[in-house]
Amino acid sequence: MKELDLIRPSRQKLAEDFALAMPSAGSFRLSEHRGKVVMINFWATWCAPCLAEMPALDALYRRHRDAGFVLVAVSVDTDPKLVTPWVRERSLAFPVALDAKMRVAETYGVRALPSTFLVDRQGHLVALALGPRHWDTRASHAVVEGLLR
Repeated sequence: MKELDLIRPSRQKLAEDFALAMPSAGSFRLSEHRGKVVMINFWATWCAPCLAEMPALDALYRRHRDAGFVLVAVSVDTDPKLVTPWVRERSLAFPVALDAKMRVAETYGVRALPSTFLVDRQGHLVALALGPRHWDTRASHAVVEGLLR
């Protein structure tokens, strides 16, 4: 976690549950993924660093999803119509959710984009990253693999 400059919470805290619509249809509810390691990435289509890290997030997700790793990219775009074509143009394997009113982002204290939160199998927040990271690296894979054990 140190190599990725991840911040550990000062005390153990359950991640706040949320349910958000997805542009394709359906919704993503965090509590439905209890028992899995979940990465929540807050981003926007106008955020260049957010878009730059998407391919690495996708590679991380594709490598670990069969082991119980879930990644949801939560768009905070105020106009959800901008997200659908952007998502459609890419073949991202992970789900994308919409938080146009930033209610979930506010609950999680998001103050910068991208912001990424890691939740363990028991539903506790274990780390967060403010700003972009190189998610398809040895260190990133080691963090996910450690949480999956």
